[in-house]
Amino acid sequence: MSSSVNDYRQLSYWFDSLGTEITPRAMLASERQVDVAIVGAGYTGLWTAYYLKQQNPQLNIAVVEQEVAGYGASGRNGGWLMGEFAGLGDYLKPLSHAEKTAARALATGMVAEVERVCLQEGIHCDLAREGWLASAARFPAQRARVRRYLDYYRALGFTDDDYCWLDAKEARRLVNIRGTLGGMYARHVAAIHPAKLVRGLADAVERLGVTIYEQSPVTEIQSGRVRTARGGLDADVVVSALEGFSNTLSSPFKRHAIPVVSRVLATEPLSPVQWQAIGFSRRLVCSDASRLVSYMQRSADGRLLFGARGSYDRGGKIRRDAKLLDHELRTQQQLMLDFFPDLQGVAVSHHWCGNLAFSRRMRPAAMFDERSGLALAGGYGGEGVGASNLFGRTLADLILGRESELTAMPWALRGDPNRLLRGWEPEPLPWLAYKAINAVYTWEESLELGRGPRWQLPLARPLAQWCSALL
Repeated sequence: MSSSVNDYRQLSYWFDSLGTEITPRAMLASERQVDVAIVGAGYTGLWTAYYLKQQNPQLNIAVVEQEVAGYGASGRNGGWLMGEFAGLGDYLKPLSHAEKTAARALATGMVAEVERVCLQEGIHCDLAREGWLASAARFPAQRARVRRYLDYYRALGFTDDDYCWLDAKEARRLVNIRGTLGGMYARHVAAIHPAKLVRGLADAVERLGVTIYEQSPVTEIQSGRVRTARGGLDADVVVSALEGFSNTLSSPFKRHAIPVVSRVLATEPLSPVQWQAIGFSRRLVCSDASRLVSYMQRSADGRLLFGARGSYDRGGKIRRDAKLLDHELRTQQQLMLDFFPDLQGVAVSHHWCGNLAFSRRMRPAAMFDERSGLALAGGYGGEGVGASNLFGRTLADLILGRESELTAMPWALRGDPNRLLRGWEPEPLPWLAYKAINAVYTWEESLELGRGPRWQLPLARPLAQWCSALL
């Protein structure tokens, strides 16, 4: 990646629509001593720096970034700020009633906390707190799936005030996906402009006295030391906040996360007639109940942002080129039209992909080893816009040695990350597993859509359900 402003604008629609120049900050080109060195200027690293400085303004903190703040998933995601996160249910199940109540409040409160900081710091990220519709659409089996979503949330203690069922008419009134049969509405979710959030957060931590070094790829992390090609940091605490880029450098952490690519496109601004046809009169976010994942929102400037599907390259290879390949773009466009046939002929203005991280246990964590000074947070599985705030707050409390509501939560871990984390199996096992599960999901969905022999459905459905349970 070169330092050209235009190159960074090509990362995503979000970067291209920032409305400001993307001028890289200074490189780390010398040796420095700091209290806390953070590797990665995405949401996790910046939120951690922000809350550390809020609680201890005297800390000397430096953040080191391989490109520019928000270069990774923080500047390329679907713009969903969710009051929940992948793996929350697993964390809640063994807790007492009082502990569950506290954990639920922390999760659902993530949106309000981000909103509070944005107001306090003057970060304008087009935040619209209009909720999430999980639509049962395109084929009948989705209705039962969405009902199971609702049962899942009920079992965790959430109420109709948090997640509620909508009939077909109510769901279509919000978003008119083809064949809508109903849906689940979740209140604690907002649409945002993710690049405005991460870039604004970088400016905010700088105002607090944090130093951010950009275009400074880290080559090695070790206890007390961060090394780059041109310099390095000696630090009492070293934080790895790399998410999908965790395996791109030498580190004492075992292979705790793998990078999965997600794909997104943005249309040209739609006309009022087109919006009337597909819904989104409010800026809520939306998905269907496909096992293959979909996510969408209406941008503040009137575009449809449509994300779906993904890929995992053998060896956990990182996709450096943000643009979709021709066949990937065609697949995305065809899928968008399957959701919204009324958008036939609509032009795509931007398309891109980004790397998110899946932990082996499919749940994120924040951990600090006081003995080595090593800290780590992440593994959000594509749901890190809000979770990174919660986990950054948690990590700050762990590093500062605070006994707080956050450090009492099951996602707050103390000790050697390599003992606490389950590492991924060696390649090619993760790649083979991903390919096999994706093939099963694709087979099942094709049959549900009537594109294959119906007699195969009794085979495909339980196999796909088994794959979901495996994850």
